[in-house]
This record gives sequence, C-alpha cells and structure tokens, in this order.
Amino acid sequence: MSVPDYMQCAEDHQSLLVIVQPVGIVPEEQFFKIYKKIAVANQINLRDSQRVLYIRYRHHYPPENNEWGDFQTHRKVVGLIAITQCCNAKDWPQTSEKFHLQKEIYGSTLYDSRLFVFGLQGEIAEQPRTDVAFYSSYDECETIEKKVEDFIESLFIVLESKRLDRATDKSGDKIQLLCVPFEKKDFVGLDTDSRHYKKRCQGRMRKHVGDLCLQAGMLQDALVHYHMAVELLRSVNDFLWLGAALEGLCSSSVIYHYPSGTGSKPSIRRDSNVCLPSEAGKRHRHGALTTNGISADTSTEIGRAKNCLSPEDIIDKYKEAITYFGKYKNAGVIELEACVKAVKVLAIQKRSMEASEFLQNAVYINLGQLSEEEKIQRYSVLSELYDLIGFHRKATFFKRVAAMQCVTPSIADPGWRACYKLLLETLPGCSLSLDPQDFSKGAHKGWPAVQMRLLHELVYASRRMGNPALAVRHLSFLLQTMLDFLSDQEKKEVSQSLENYTTKCPGTMEIIALPDGVKLPPVPLTKLPIVRSVMLLSLPPNLRPLKIKNTLSQSMSSKSPFIYSPIIAHNRGEERSKKIDFQWVQGDVCEVQLMVYNPMPFELRVENMGLLVTGVEFESLPAALSLPAESGLYPVTLVGVPHTAGQISVNGYQTSVFGVSSDCLLESLPAVKTNGCTVEVVPALPRLQITTSLPRSAHTLLPSSGDEVSSSASVQLFNGELQQLTIKLENIGTELLETLEISAKTINNKEKLYGDFLSWNLEELLAQFPLESGKIAVFTVNIQVKLDFSCQENLLQDLNDDGISIAGLPLSSPFRQNGKLRSETKSTIFNSADTNSKSEYSPIKTLEAILNFKYSGGPGHIDGYYRNLSLGLHVDVEPSVFFTRVSTLPATSTRQCHLLLDVFNSTEHELTISAKNNEDLILHAGECQRMAIQVDKFNFETLPVSNKIGKMLCTENLKQIEEERSHAQAVEINNKLNIYWKIPSLNREGEASVEGVLNQLVQEHLQLAPLQWDVFVAGKPCDCDVVVECQVGDPTSLEVKLTNQSKCTVGPFALTVIPYQDYQNGVHNNDLGNAVTLIGSNTFYIDAVKPTEDFVCSGTLLFLYAGDYYLNIKFHDDNSSRELPLSWFCLPSVHVRAMDPAQHTMF
Repeated sequence: MSVPDYMQCAEDHQSLLVIVQPVGIVPEEQFFKIYKKIAVANQINLRDSQRVLYIRYRHHYPPENNEWGDFQTHRKVVGLIAITQCCNAKDWPQTSEKFHLQKEIYGSTLYDSRLFVFGLQGEIAEQPRTDVAFYSSYDECETIEKKVEDFIESLFIVLESKRLDRATDKSGDKIQLLCVPFEKKDFVGLDTDSRHYKKRCQGRMRKHVGDLCLQAGMLQDALVHYHMAVELLRSVNDFLWLGAALEGLCSSSVIYHYPSGTGSKPSIRRDSNVCLPSEAGKRHRHGALTTNGISADTSTEIGRAKNCLSPEDIIDKYKEAITYFGKYKNAGVIELEACVKAVKVLAIQKRSMEASEFLQNAVYINLGQLSEEEKIQRYSVLSELYDLIGFHRKATFFKRVAAMQCVTPSIADPGWRACYKLLLETLPGCSLSLDPQDFSKGAHKGWPAVQMRLLHELVYASRRMGNPALAVRHLSFLLQTMLDFLSDQEKKEVSQSLENYTTKCPGTMEIIALPDGVKLPPVPLTKLPIVRSVMLLSLPPNLRPLKIKNTLSQSMSSKSPFIYSPIIAHNRGEERSKKIDFQWVQGDVCEVQLMVYNPMPFELRVENMGLLVTGVEFESLPAALSLPAESGLYPVTLVGVPHTAGQISVNGYQTSVFGVSSDCLLESLPAVKTNGCTVEVVPALPRLQITTSLPRSAHTLLPSSGDEVSSSASVQLFNGELQQLTIKLENIGTELLETLEISAKTINNKEKLYGDFLSWNLEELLAQFPLESGKIAVFTVNIQVKLDFSCQENLLQDLNDDGISIAGLPLSSPFRQNGKLRSETKSTIFNSADTNSKSEYSPIKTLEAILNFKYSGGPGHIDGYYRNLSLGLHVDVEPSVFFTRVSTLPATSTRQCHLLLDVFNSTEHELTISAKNNEDLILHAGECQRMAIQVDKFNFETLPVSNKIGKMLCTENLKQIEEERSHAQAVEINNKLNIYWKIPSLNREGEASVEGVLNQLVQEHLQLAPLQWDVFVAGKPCDCDVVVECQVGDPTSLEVKLTNQSKCTVGPFALTVIPYQDYQNGVHNNDLGNAVTLIGSNTFYIDAVKPTEDFVCSGTLLFLYAGDYYLNIKFHDDNSSRELPLSWFCLPSVHVRAMDPAQHTMF
C-alpha cells in the first residue's frame, strides 16, 4: 500500500467503505450531483436493530489498498455503486458488461453492488432488478436515497453474517491465518501445527473479529476482542498485527470518549422507519446500542467502560502501535495514517506539544518514490495538521513548501495557479493579510524578512500566471506595508519594478476578485508621500461668509430646562471635533493644506493629487508635485471648487505614484492630525474689489479685534485738515451685488479724536445699486483729523520767559503778546529722538482706522449670508497749531464775554488763523500770538439731550454724565467760534478745534447765567455801554426784571438801588442824597420765581441836577442768595445822563 489516506480519522474504523464510480461516459457535473445525494446516507439506523451503521464513501480508491482489507477491515471496499448513462437499449449490454468488469476489480471484498442507470427507458428499464435502478434523467431520481438505504442494509446483513461466522469458536476447526500482502511469501513452509502459529492465527482472527464488531456497531464486543488480540499477539511477538490491534483498541476508545468525532462531523441521517424507544426496548439485542450511543443494558455499559482506554492511555497505545508499524518498511502508509489519527485526537485533547512529536515522526516516514502530486498533498496535509494544533508558523512553512513543489523544475507544466493559491493560504501564518488596513493598527506583527520574501513570491507567481494587475496589487502592498523595513536599495528596486509593471497595467482602486472567491482589496499608497496633517483652510478674510445674527433664534435654540447636561456637552464636543467653525462658498476656490513627507531616498513625483469629498458637487483641481529625497515636512495645498451648497466632507485625497492611483481616506489614517473634516458650503455670494485714490500703505495694520485688512491706503495730514478719499467698488464675482453697509472704527489709537474722523454719503453710493457683475460704483469718504489742540508742556517749556502762560497756569494780562521759540527749544521739538530728555516727544501722530464694507447678494443673501471687506487707513498727523493758553474776560454786556486764545504755529510754514467776525491773524513758523474773540454767552440748557446721556441717566453714572455734558458744551462752543487755519504756501487748510482745550472754568464763564436780570430806565434796556438820557426834574421809571431759566424755584430776593458818580480817577461819590432821589423805597423785594417764569420790580428816579449818574444795584445777604453761585447775580451796568431841559433840547 503506497497511497495514504490523509483524511482518515479514528472513527473511520467503524465505517464501511463504499466506492461510487462512473461507468462509461458520465458528465462530471452530473456525477458529483448524484454522488452528493448518495453521500448523504452516511449514518443509518437499522430497522430491526438499535445499532448504527456508518458509511464512508469514496469516488476513487487504489485497488492495492484494498488488499489490506484483512489487516484493517475499514480499508476493505465492501460496496460498489456505479453510475452510468445509457440513452438507448442497444448500449445496455455494453454498459452492463462494463459494470461487471468494474465489480471484478474489487470482487474479492465486495459484499454487494448497485448500478444506477440514467437516461434509459423502455422494456429494459421496466424489468425488476435488485442490483440495477433506472432513472429517466439526472433530475428525476427522488428514490435514489431509498435505494442507497436498502443497499446499505444489504451490506449490513453480509457484515453481520461474517461477524457471526468469524466470532463463533468452532473447536477442532483450523483457524485461517490472515496476512498482509508482503507477508505471504514469508509464511511459506512454516509449521502450521505449532502452538506459536496457532496463537498467531487466533490473535489475528480476534483482531479481525474486533474490526467486524466495531463496523457492526458493537463497541463493547470490539473492545473485548481487541484486548484478547493484544494479549495473544504480544505473546508471539507479532508486532505488525499487534500494532493494528492496539490501533483498533485506540479507535474504539476514541469513539467512546469523543462521540462527536475527531474529524469532520458527519451529517446525521436517520431512517424514517426508526423504531420508537418503547419498541426498541422490546427488540433489544445483546451488545446493541441505542440511538443515543448508550447501551440499554447497564452491565454492558459498565463492561465497556472497564475495557475502554483512558484519554491518556489512548495516546500511549498510539505511540506503541506506531513504534511497531515503524519496524516494517512496507507499513509506512499504516504508520503515517496512525500518526495523523493520533494528532487529531491530541488536537481535541489540546495537547499540542505531543501532537507535534507525532507530526515530526510523520515527516520522516519514508513512503518510497512519491509523485510530485503526492508530495504536494503530503506537505499540504502536514500544514493543515500543524494549523489544527496551533503551530501556525510550521503550518505556513509546509504550506509554502507545497507551493514551491507545484513549480519544481522537474514538472513539465508548472502549476503556477496552484502555487499562487497555496501561497495565499500561507499569509495568516506569517501575520499577513490582503487588507492593508490591518497594518495601520498598532505595532507591526511578524517577521518582516519572511513577509517580504513571501510577498515577492506572490508577485513572481502572479507574473508567471500572466496576471499583471495581480502583480501590481501585491507589489503595491509590499511597498505600502513593508516600507519601513526596506533598505534604500530595495526601495529603489521595488519602485522601479512597480513602475515597469504599471506601464502595462496601471494600478487602480478596484477590488480584484480571484477565481476561488478571494477578493483583494485596493492598496492606497498612503506612505508615498506620508501625510502628517490635513487642515481645511478658511477663505481669505475678504471672502469669508458671515451669517446675519438672529438673537431671537439663537436664544430659542439654546434654551434648556437644565443648567448643565453632560449629554449635551458631549454631543457639542463631538460636533466641534468634526465640523469646522468656518464656511466655504459655492463657486469659490477652497483650499486644504497637507503637510507631507517623502520617505524615499530619491525624488518622488506625485501626479494628479486632488481631494476626495462627499456631500456636494465638487470639482477637484489636481496638482503635481516633486518632493526631494527624504524631505522634511513640506506644505502642499490642494484646491477645488464646490458647485452646489450643503455639507461637504473631506474624506481624503487621491494620488498617482509610480503609475498606481490611490484613494487615501482619512479614516484609515489615524495618525494624521486634522482640524475637522466637515464644513458647510453656503450659497453663492458676490465678490467685491476695492481701489482707492490714495497710495497703498507701507504699514501693516494689526487690529487688536482680530479683523484682517484686505487692502490699505495711507495719507499725511495736518491736524484739523480735511482730505477726500475716492473709493471704487468693483463687482468681480458672478452674482448680483444687492446690499451694502459701511462702518468705520479706529484701531490702536491712543489719541483722543474730536468730531467725525471719517464721514461719507451712503445714499449717493446706494443709488448706484444693485451692482451687476463687472460694474463699478464710486463714492467719496471725508477724512478729517481733529486731535487735541492743547499745548504739550514739554513743547513750550521755555515760553514763560517771554511772558506767555501755559495752559493751567494763572491768567496773565489780557493784552496781546508775541513770543517765539528759542533756537535750542526748536531743535528739541523736531529732533527729540536725538536728545536725552526725560520724556521724548514725537510731533507726528499716527491714526489707523478700518472701513468695513458689509455686502451681500445672490442666493447667499436669501439665506442670510454676507461678506465683509476691510479697507485699512493709515493717517500720519502733523501738528498745525496749538492753543497754549485759554482764558476769558467779561465784556461790557452781561450776555457776552471775550475768549482769549494764545495760538502757537508748530509748522515750518507761515499760516493764518481766522475766526468768526474776527480779522485773520498771521503766524510765522514757531510764532505764538494771542487772539481775542468776542462771543455771545451760551444757553446750554437748551441743548438737546443725546442718546448717550440718556443711557447714562439709566445707569446713574453721574461722573460720566457730567463729562458728556461738558463735551457737548465744548462742541457747541467750537461750532460757534468757527476757527480755521490756512497755509498759503502749501494751499492746505483745516479747522482748529477748541473742544479739548476748554476747561470747566472757561465753560462756566461762557455760559449764560440761569437767572437773567434786565434793567430798564425810562423804558430803555441798560446794557452794552448804553447811556440812557433823561431830563432833570422829570420822573424817570426804573424796572428790574428777573427771568428764571433754571430748573428750580428761586427767591425771595431783596435788592437795594444806590446811585453814585464816577470821577474816572478811582473815586466814587455815593453821597448823592441832594442830587438824586428815589420816589418811594430804594429797596426792591422779589418773591419766589418758578422755573421759566419772570418777576418785575418797578420804581421811579428823580434827578435834581444835570450829570452822569450810575446805579449800583446790590443784593441783600440772605439765606436764599447765599446758596446760589455769584455768577447768577450779575446785573448789567446802568448809566444815566441827566440833562437840563435847554441842554436836552440842543441834543
């Protein structure tokens, strides 16, 4: 016997061997279809017995193996089922003859046979025969299973008769000596009457009867016979049969301990005529088993357990049996199969190390000259057995040996497909898989050198198979997964090979399906180049879409009955990690930045690198790049244009390297850092471009608020100067520009500004809207700088020597004075950077502002989105004039006063100062002069209350309210003064504002008192040096009128009228009792006067002599007047000229 059956297992010893073979020409597909139907009946419960019969079907069995049927009965072919196709009656005799010839091959061992004929109809098919069954077609054979069951029952009848015949001890009969084929020549001439010979015959027969009992389902009897055979054979040193008896004993014990079997679990089929348990008990036979495998007789079960080997003894007996088999060269197949059976038992017992010893012994068993196919089968079986016991690396080793055996040079037609298939099966043992995703999880597993060798062999086998796509896939896998373990030279060689292969068959991302159903997933080359981070970039500041804030919807969406919910917080955190807080715009170019690294020792060229996105219609604009050898992190920007609005997810990127197209998904690259993958694409918006009439600023504006300036302009102005800026707005997008809002704010400004720094007429601009694509709108922005015009102390630190006072010092003479800077002082002003003064002074101030253009249109405007374009303004402000000192002098009228301003020309040019109703004042460079302006006092109570003051009244911030009122009063004063400067040589002019130079005292002097006193003599008002004329001796009326413009009730007051004469030498004559008399009392009493009401006191004067008289009206020092300021009791001067009648007539 030279052909081993590697599929055998211990429980096969209880099965009957039935051969199913075709006779004549039978289609292979149809044959195996019928074969599968027949093989279903592999376990039959007999009708009249409780025993179970097991059948082992084979469609091919070497006849020489059948000669060992007496040695082990499960190797004996006891049944033959022939399948033939006969279409007409003429072919039937020939078919029948072929069937009989087939039976003769196994005729010496056959118990029974059957012939299934397909396609024959007619008289022959209708003849009743037990050994032949006719079927019209392969599809109409419903009774074939019943025929097989009847056939198996006939086999059982023969088996049972042989068992009973051999088991019966007929005293006096000579027992036949059973032999194996190679023993027959050795027993020629032996003494058959010797005791040794008889024991040999008895022992072998006992062993044979044990086999028959095991096949007949009588496990207890089999165990008894095997034990007796072992004792007899051991006594005569019949080692070959002793080994067979021990193996039979082991098989019986395995069947008892492991009912499920040690090999593949057979499909259970039970006959429809199986008896019920109650009926089974009535027909119970001695030694028979019930359907559950337990003897109905308890005594037999006890006896079986006593004769059965323990799991440990089973392995020991297997070792002993294999040792005996090893003594015989011709029993190599028996020894090999016994090793395989023992390994399967040890696998169930999970005794891997002992199983490996059996397998190691099987490796060195010499079976003579094996064909290449037998060698492949042997190595494949060894691989499967090693895999069964958990020795995966050894299993892989033998599987690879089998693969290499398929393509040995001695084979005329190498089986590269079989080699490739076996190599694929070795991948798990080398910790390899066909999915590159398995290599991106955790540390590398396995031996890289072995893995690379195996992958190279797969590539070579694929190429020899004529499948370049398969070779490209495996080579790409090698380069992707083993890149870290390749030397520089190997990287170059593998890359060159891959490039050569892809010239014939480019690498794609399609799944490659193999004929056996294995699918090779695509291999994206994510390491060529290696991507360290992916960052979605926001649009430039001038193109970013902004959402119009809806406070109502925001507050509604954020409402929750809970103060804090960890579920909500977790969900928001997850959303932030995936969705980005900026948006892209439909139709605008969007950017994604990748930080890449080239790990190759040569320049890497990447072609068609683009973005992979989902969610919206997206046009990727691929890029090509060339990375130097082993470059550091290199930024690469990939761009594309979304053509629809919605949620867009950047899933990865695509590349083409060495001819292999790769789709690299971010979810398969956990090491890649990203700021998020999902961004919202808003509907299309217009695009605005700004150009100005001013030059571009060389300074970089850095607003603290985070705003980014897209364009800038710069200008140099004198303090107070006005400059017009012309701005052109061009719609360079495709959408209609419908709305525009303009706002301005100053940044990084430490100087205080007065008035409107930037102003424009928005209505004039909006008249040009809507603005179509390509159209331009023009408008003008007024830039006027009004900084503080008050004097800097370090600027005029030496002017006191010339008699000019600095602001804040005591008031000096009201007369005009001139002063000029000393030479050393002038150099200090304009070269302060070169001095070591304690506080450096820079005459040029810098103002920066941002003009924001908020615009929208198109579909984006409908969804509430807009864009913000910022124009930065850089203004250098040079000083023009300074007010070094401000004071007031009373005028002749109580409703007027004189404002005194000391003006200093800080420029290097001659300038003129003009004010309302005043002559122009010429100032040379560095010159300071005083100008007096007569102004009407201001009634600040009539000023409207601004919104800012109204809000402060709600907060009750009195200090801020007072500051705002003071500022409003200063603005009112400045508007009335209307002071301007002009530099004729430069043709530049501007406003000189006094808003920042008026202190509280000056403002009080310029304010109209809340109590207005009017004096009328003879019906004429006395004010502004008015001289009232009257006649001597005529009564002259005197009226004092009080108008209360304050917010509270005032009074009562008492006034005394005292006339006097002024001699213009500082002497006043108050003793005029003989010259002037008052008719009535000279004291006037005023009751309480409510707000907005007035009160008039009347009296009469009588002048007795001609002359100039003055009236001094004094207030009595009482409680009511003491509480009010003295400035509220300022009465106009009264000058009365009394003339004789004749003199009055002359005038």
